[in-house]
Amino acid sequence: MQKKKLVVIGGGAAGFFCAINAAAENNNLEVTIVEKTHKLLSKVKVSGGGRCNVTHASFSIPEMIKKYPRGDKFLKQSFHHFFTTDTIEWFQSRNVKLKTEVDGRMFPESNSSETIINCLLNEADKYNVQILMNREVVKIEKISLDNNVNSFQLFFKDGLVLQSDFVCIACGGYQKEDQYKWITRLGHSFEKPVPSLFTFNILKDPISELMGISIENVHVKINGTKFFQTGPLLITHWGFSGPAILKLSAFAAILLATFQYHFSISINWLGDYNENSLLDRFKSLRLEMASKKMMNRNPFNLPQRLWEYHLNICGVKPELRWADLPSKQQNILVKQLCSQQFTIDGKTTFKEEFVTAGGIKLNEIGANTMESKIIPNLFFAGEILDVDGITGGFNFQHAWTSGFLASKQISRNLGGGGHLSST
Repeated sequence: MQKKKLVVIGGGAAGFFCAINAAAENNNLEVTIVEKTHKLLSKVKVSGGGRCNVTHASFSIPEMIKKYPRGDKFLKQSFHHFFTTDTIEWFQSRNVKLKTEVDGRMFPESNSSETIINCLLNEADKYNVQILMNREVVKIEKISLDNNVNSFQLFFKDGLVLQSDFVCIACGGYQKEDQYKWITRLGHSFEKPVPSLFTFNILKDPISELMGISIENVHVKINGTKFFQTGPLLITHWGFSGPAILKLSAFAAILLATFQYHFSISINWLGDYNENSLLDRFKSLRLEMASKKMMNRNPFNLPQRLWEYHLNICGVKPELRWADLPSKQQNILVKQLCSQQFTIDGKTTFKEEFVTAGGIKLNEIGANTMESKIIPNLFFAGEILDVDGITGGFNFQHAWTSGFLASKQISRNLGGGGHLSST
């Protein structure tokens, strides 16, 4: 019996997961991964500071999908077929145990992304998945066969031509709308791609002198919009980073692109307080700490340098005692702590944080199969879809899920492949 062929475009997490699961299930399927660069699994390598944040310890689909600014309804269906527990079991059955950290992120026990990379490469080798590097697709032609089944011809920049019965496009996110014209020529369309998960640059401000300081619980709001986030914030030499900022950038990614990354934010440095409750607290403090110098007594567990920064900005002199704080100055300090304003002047994106918002429109893809609704035997997986999550392993979980579901449906279309188990 002549073997059928699957070509997976993209050597990242989703592409590999589709390829190795399809090859493992079907002896009569010849699988090839084509990667346009000289690197495989590059995001796997750098994610989590080189440890690879494989997934997140969230075992409730309704809770999990809240972590995806785009694609939550789509994933609500997909996750019913391959979810966090399936990811954990899949890797564990291949002797890769995962551990859960306090914040829910899951890493290999080895604390090294090489463990995940080696696992995926070993599976590819075990099931004879061919890997072609430095091969950039420039065109795909659909060939309609007599029995109303599609086949494909793939044309590459270097002149290579491959024929395939199945194609899975898993080549990651992108920034230029014309980068993947070869996909739109097939009849598919894109939600405009823009960056997600980035840090905020600020115009020159004394706060940048506090770079390296982290605050556990702040409330950050984009002024004039509905977007806000609460959580840890990191002061950097260029502005602000940390989970609260990254989450905010993800949920507001589309809007911030229209602003060309010039906007203003307000920061509540004391996330548990508002101006009224903080004024009440100040009244108590002026009695409790009457004789104490404000500069030496920081009652809000802020980093000391940040507390001094706020006092200096508000003109509080080092020798001023709590009992002597004038009401006018008190009100200025309360407003400063609860709603300090900053002008954002651009963004900074790092490899390990980089994610694209936008991609193939989800109404063109089957959420349970990852198969194109336009062209049978054409599949999509990973970040090329209009799905993206915040940091914490959520984007990788989408990669595993979509890659797995594509492989499962390929087995069904192939015939005789049967049910593809999670292990």
